[in-house]
Amino acid sequence: MSDLETRIAQVAWNADGLAPVIVQQWDSSEVLMLAWVDAEALRRTLTSGRATYWSRSRQEYWRKGDTSGNIQVVHEARLDCDGDAILLRVDQTGPACHTGTRTCFDTTDLEAAPGSAAS
Repeated sequence: MSDLETRIAQVAWNADGLAPVIVQQWDSSEVLMLAWVDAEALRRTLTSGRATYWSRSRQEYWRKGDTSGNIQVVHEARLDCDGDAILLRVDQTGPACHTGTRTCFDTTDLEAAPGSAAS
């Protein structure tokens, strides 16, 4: 098994063969979006240096920016401690969100009550 295939095999895929990807701007740590990959999408991402995802609604691969021009150049990919989530640190060109905003997390504030460590 190649080094690449060994790394991909470390992912704990869900029942649908997918893993969530948290996408973050590499130089500011701004969270841009959440997407999904299967083993092939992750393989394409790791070998091309461009983010490729699996569309659950369209049931097809999509390389970020091929249609919009808003590409994501990969700087780093990390697996979380449980192996079931991926952090992709990218250099985002233009908006990350399909709505045209910089991040997919700029719409609704859920107004969480501030907590404290003493609680």
